[in-house]
Amino acid sequence: MSSSPPPAATSPQDLEIKDAQLIFNRVWKQLEAELGREKLQFPKELILLGGAPGSGKGTNTDFIRELRGITAEPIVISQLLDSPEARKIKAGGGMVGDEEVLRLLLKELLEPRFRDSTVLDGFPRTKVQVECLKLFYDQMIALRREFAGTPQAHLFRQPTFHIMVLFVDEAESIARQLKRGREALEHNAEVRKTGVGELWEERNTDFDPELARNRYRTFKEKTYDALVSLKQIFHYHFINAQASIEVVQQNIIRELEYQSSLELDPRTYDSLRHIPLADEIVQHARQELVKRLDGYQVEHPELLSAVVDFIQGKMMPIIQRYAVSGRAMINTENPLFRQGIALAILIDIFSERGFRASVDIHRQEIPERFDLSTGKIETREKRVYRITILFAGSKIRRG
Repeated sequence: MSSSPPPAATSPQDLEIKDAQLIFNRVWKQLEAELGREKLQFPKELILLGGAPGSGKGTNTDFIRELRGITAEPIVISQLLDSPEARKIKAGGGMVGDEEVLRLLLKELLEPRFRDSTVLDGFPRTKVQVECLKLFYDQMIALRREFAGTPQAHLFRQPTFHIMVLFVDEAESIARQLKRGREALEHNAEVRKTGVGELWEERNTDFDPELARNRYRTFKEKTYDALVSLKQIFHYHFINAQASIEVVQQNIIRELEYQSSLELDPRTYDSLRHIPLADEIVQHARQELVKRLDGYQVEHPELLSAVVDFIQGKMMPIIQRYAVSGRAMINTENPLFRQGIALAILIDIFSERGFRASVDIHRQEIPERFDLSTGKIETREKRVYRITILFAGSKIRRG
């Protein structure tokens, strides 16, 4: 008599994924029942900001918002869990676990003020929340496909999720937490003494080194791992936050530089991608300029010499008189420039010397002879080359 093999052990990860699916499905179906699918219009861009205690999340949130043009206030999960709805759950004996966090968050994200973009502080913090975030993204993509080709298509845009982690090591985190505690005590003592200003929050972890250490380790073991697990799915930005605020913010700028291939709808990007990026053109401009100038020296040495003489003898004296304004306009009828390449040489010479040159050719027909027998007027073409030179003008102090 054969016995069936024992069932395979279920891993904690499998249980977490199943729990997340159950939680997400309940929350999503409830939203659909309350609002209808056509009302599930979520932000196009979410910046999920995580950071070690003392890493500067509060300091940098407004900087990120300004950088991305986000007008809506950030969504802070700790504040959301202190909302009237969350307090009502707790007052009724309920616990604000992963399911309630997700329900509160999705309802908040449906507020019209978050329609374009928002910074989300404090989510995800657990592996279940990570799985719920993935399911949420999948549902946004499904909604986009469902409403494509309908009058509501513009309300269901290509979602862009950024995972941004501000990181400091344990020693730096503890030092910053304790420093913040000292500053809060000093500030609050002054407020109580003078009655001017608002009291700052005094956290227990900001006064006890061991509590500060435990807070850091909780972040490292739970929140940090949860965020890193999304690295292969969403745009992931790791910011070393131990440097000065100026260096940290420069790092944030580099990380959040606009990337059309990642943020545009694929169809929109496909329509635009054949037009080169300005950065790509500028990157090779200097090498191309050098190559052209050396080419003039080899292939057109006499013409190059003539243009250099014209610039030195005729143009530079005028340009020097306009050194304060940084703008000079020079007209010439010199036949040298009837050779089109001479104008190209002139522009390239000025570019190499740090000026910006542009040329406008004004053509005019000048009568030269009148044939009495036929009444025909013979003319010659007069060309005036209007050359504009721009450069950094003199900085003069004015009282």
